[in-house]
Amino acid sequence: MNPLPQKVTAAHLRRPAFLYVRQSTLRQVFENAESTRRQYALQERAVALGWPPDRVVVIDSDLGQSGASADREGFRRLVAEVGMGRAGIVLGLEVSRLARNSADWHRLLELCALTDTLILDEDGVYSPGDFNDRLLLGLKGTMSEAELHLLRARLRGGILNRARRGELRIGLPVGLTYDPRDRVVLDPDTQVQESLRFLFDAFERSGSAGAVVRRFREQGLLFPRRPRTGPRRGELVWEPLERSRVLRALHSPRYAGAFAFGRTRQRRLPGGGVESRRRPRAEWDVLLIDAHPGYISWERFQANQRLLLDRAAAFGADRRGPPREGSALLQGLAICGVCGQRMTVRYHARRGRLLPDYMCQRKAIETAAAPCQAIPGAGIDRAVGDLLVELVSPLTLETAVRIQDELAARADEADALRARRAQRATEEAALARRRFLRADPDNRLVAAALEADWNARLAEERDALEDLERRRAADRRRLDEAQRRKIRQLAADFPRLWNDPKTPDRERKRMARLLLEDVTLTRNHNISLGVRLRGGATRLLTVSPERPAWEQRRTPAAVVAEIDALLDLHAEAQAASILNARGHRSGMGELFHVRRLTAICQSHGLKSRFQRLRALGWLTSTEMAAQLQIAPDTVRVWRRAGLLRALPYGAETKYLYQTPGDHPPAKCQGRKLSTRRRFQEVPVNRPAEAQSDA
Repeated sequence: MNPLPQKVTAAHLRRPAFLYVRQSTLRQVFENAESTRRQYALQERAVALGWPPDRVVVIDSDLGQSGASADREGFRRLVAEVGMGRAGIVLGLEVSRLARNSADWHRLLELCALTDTLILDEDGVYSPGDFNDRLLLGLKGTMSEAELHLLRARLRGGILNRARRGELRIGLPVGLTYDPRDRVVLDPDTQVQESLRFLFDAFERSGSAGAVVRRFREQGLLFPRRPRTGPRRGELVWEPLERSRVLRALHSPRYAGAFAFGRTRQRRLPGGGVESRRRPRAEWDVLLIDAHPGYISWERFQANQRLLLDRAAAFGADRRGPPREGSALLQGLAICGVCGQRMTVRYHARRGRLLPDYMCQRKAIETAAAPCQAIPGAGIDRAVGDLLVELVSPLTLETAVRIQDELAARADEADALRARRAQRATEEAALARRRFLRADPDNRLVAAALEADWNARLAEERDALEDLERRRAADRRRLDEAQRRKIRQLAADFPRLWNDPKTPDRERKRMARLLLEDVTLTRNHNISLGVRLRGGATRLLTVSPERPAWEQRRTPAAVVAEIDALLDLHAEAQAASILNARGHRSGMGELFHVRRLTAICQSHGLKSRFQRLRALGWLTSTEMAAQLQIAPDTVRVWRRAGLLRALPYGAETKYLYQTPGDHPPAKCQGRKLSTRRRFQEVPVNRPAEAQSDA
């Protein structure tokens, strides 16, 4: 290596010297002060090499930043100065101060070589443009990165060793705590324990995290939390339950008494952030079952995970979602018999009702193709419902008794939690009272604050006790003997319970899922249903497909034939009345009237009453007046007097007249023709529809 003074030239001295100072953590900044002083002392080395003190620029904005971090403002400034050719020399105590990864280090070396910038560390001065110096600096950078890897490996090894023994102390969820010997135990607060047990029991009954949240809200219950940051760190806080907290509790193996380590994996992003991903259970670093007390068993924890996976609302053939409010009985249970994907549900309105359609369209959405299958669901739901009624009827009494016991158990659990809340409020009020009584009366500010706290605690106690009594009274009303008799009565008639319109669709679906695993739908000429029951039994059903909507709206052929026969003898208005009296309805299920009959005749090619009479030679009032050489008004007068035979058509306000032949009415004889002249004669060939005989 060349002597130091020969590497520093006048060109280097004309540019400023940049001293880069960094410590990895803020703790090192305060505790490792000697290292920081050694880095600042490099200013004297720069002065000794010929730089004036005012030409030495100190960059220390990265104090407390790790060398592996991409978010180092000071290092970016240093690289910018070197890249612009404004730096004569870069000073750093050692390579690890400048960078902890090869990418940053070699980028800096490349820029220094291009701009003829020197590098100085505790061992000497280097010129990156010189091959030997650059080789040595590259080796130093590689050793610095390897050193960081070794430090991390040692730390990681120590952590893993403690984790494999289950002795690693990590944060615990609410409801678990460490005892003085660092052993995990249940929280000594019985209200916290009962709240968590109530959560797991509610999920086991409903199978839905949202249902658990609704259960807490309906019962007016709160859930505990211990904040890890903020002014109330470590304190017990009671808040309304949220769905995200339910899912965290259900996914945490600590509540099952298991110690787990390495459940997530973190990696750095190009922008400097950190991404955390969950790892499959088979890839966890450590999993120790029954390592400490828990709230549920490991078997129950695994069952909850399977249920959450099964009822996840995301896409996937093996996921069916929780029961929802719609009327589709097989929501989440229907499987396409063509491709094997789980089918979704769409609804369409018909006659004021929402009817389901089972659609297999997942691949169609991705590929913009036609849906695999689209099957109307009303007939399918009826067939499956009839099968369930047939299967469940012998077991209804036992099911009703279990439901009754479950209702009572739910009420008791909720009552116990509310009682604990009231007890806690009473204890806090008593504590606030003792604090107030021990206060010095002369210190009025302190006494006033303690009195206000006492009053607030008394108000909380009163609210908790009132809520406890109100809820207890409601539970007693819900579970009295009359209600029990009603449940037993309903249990004896399960078909009536199933078909009762007041039974919510969600509850009907839950009952179906107790017996059904899934239903495979295949549509050919008929719809085939492969029903797979819980326990492995199967049933094969066949359902005729429903007629298309346009066909269902068509009037039945038998009714059309009857309309044809009635119009031979009756006007449209009278025919409509006869059809309604006989109980006939249109294809839309509506009553008949003149307009509807006219439309049916046009769509089916039937002759109207007017056309039928005209075909028999019947005349309009104008034609009759011309034939008898009288006024049209006289024709109507004679019809009402019974002198002319006429038959109504349409709404029975218009008439056609039978030809009198060679023997006109007697009153026609000798009538003065002057009467006819007062009326304008209408040609006989005038369109009959435009003539009115009101």
